[in-house]
Amino acid sequence: MGDEPYFIKSCINEKMIKGIQKIFSEVADTYELVNHILTFGLDIYWRRKAARVAAKADGIYWLDVCSGTGEMAQNLSRLADEKAKIISIDFCYPMLSKALEKRNEANIFFVAAEARCLPFPDKTLDLVTISFATRNINPHKEFLSSHLREFYRVLKPGGRFVNLETSQPRLKILQKLFHFYIKLAVKPIGYLLSGSKAGYSYLSFTIPRFYSSEEFSFLLSQAGFRQVNCQKLFFGVSAIHVAVK
Repeated sequence: MGDEPYFIKSCINEKMIKGIQKIFSEVADTYELVNHILTFGLDIYWRRKAARVAAKADGIYWLDVCSGTGEMAQNLSRLADEKAKIISIDFCYPMLSKALEKRNEANIFFVAAEARCLPFPDKTLDLVTISFATRNINPHKEFLSSHLREFYRVLKPGGRFVNLETSQPRLKILQKLFHFYIKLAVKPIGYLLSGSKAGYSYLSFTIPRFYSSEEFSFLLSQAGFRQVNCQKLFFGVSAIHVAVK
């Protein structure tokens, strides 16, 4: 694999793929900035924390799936052993282009592929990570579960899956406040900074509808993972899940 992304044919509904690709193509230039503003910079800390958890994995082959502009891949690269190879996968070329612009680590390799059809044989990878993208592969529960089974497939026995995603606070009052903030801020601020009304309408729709940490832990177990652990962040608005094959 060289510097330029290697494209493979998607194996899921083309209309769905093109719609989501269009959304993320529209927001690629300002995606990181908007995330930092909407989370008051907490997303930077959360990614670094998840990367430190993930970097405890043994082995050489690490995959960051739905990598976007490559923030998690960059964090992993700084923590990895010198022999480790970090593969950064996304299905949106403008996002990968932004990642390529800032790349300065020789151990990161970029691949354009869809997360449900990873271009790796069974039992190949030591680590799979995903950050703030799981809710985007969740149009319905079975679709998300098929992705989780795909992540499970490519991991070696004993390999780790680390998921960083928004979650749902357990206390109802906090959950209502969180959802109110999403409704109040995500769409207008995202649109103001990115110019994409559709992009941040979509993102504001996905966040309140994602699973609680307990529900997502159950989905990981159903996909075959064991030793599923969860660390809640900032009163439960986000969570890091770690699971083992």
